[in-house]
Amino acid sequence: MASLPDTFLAPKTWGQAYLPASGQVCPLPSIKLLLLPMSSIVIIDYGVGNIHSAMKGLKRFASDVVLSEDPAVIRAASALVLPGQGAFEAGMEGLRKRGLIDEVKNAGKSGKPILGICLGAQLLLERGHEFGDWEGLGFMQGEVVRFPALKNEKTPHMGWNSIHTPAAGLRPAGWKGTPLEGLKEGSEMYFIHSYILQPKNPEHVIAETTYGGLTFPSVIGTGNIIGCQFHPEKSGETGLQILKQFVEMAA
Repeated sequence: MASLPDTFLAPKTWGQAYLPASGQVCPLPSIKLLLLPMSSIVIIDYGVGNIHSAMKGLKRFASDVVLSEDPAVIRAASALVLPGQGAFEAGMEGLRKRGLIDEVKNAGKSGKPILGICLGAQLLLERGHEFGDWEGLGFMQGEVVRFPALKNEKTPHMGWNSIHTPAAGLRPAGWKGTPLEGLKEGSEMYFIHSYILQPKNPEHVIAETTYGGLTFPSVIGTGNIIGCQFHPEKSGETGLQILKQFVEMAA
């Protein structure tokens, strides 16, 4: 963040420039950046639901949680949270209209921790097929598809269900090193969704859930990127533990 000159004259219009005694004109940092904590978690406000419940959950463990759609504020964050409920197309359009797609992509490439929740988790993949065929953020190869016909169950999948380490045995360390570390096998989380995560690489599946006879990925991730299909902020103390450990990752 830009620092104040040793001596300066107040600019005629706040937001335009500093006018140091030397006469040199310097850009003025955004007021939002001046007020932003040095280390902050930014919840991306991109016009979808579930924003405020995510904010409430994260604020239990961090005082420096900021809700913003400002690219400069997002760029300065120490970690990002992409929450949301709704359609894949609406989520990507919300990011596009605010000029945030490249900001989020660049943050992920830089190693900044990113947590996607529900729709936010779906946007982490390459493509979504809800009401068409839409390009996602592409942090992981794969797509988001509708639940197939299920045995004795209806969609949306709504309510409490358990999460498990992948049956394929690709995670011998279990959930160690992820925000799920320390959770019990079979922990119950709150779901509401009609589309499911389908990453191409099975190593990107962190947890699985079974509904109507179908086992699907309920947590995906790679490196600094993680996505939960369920709502940790609505999943009681167990779900809040995931948020707590994500905050610790971002510290």
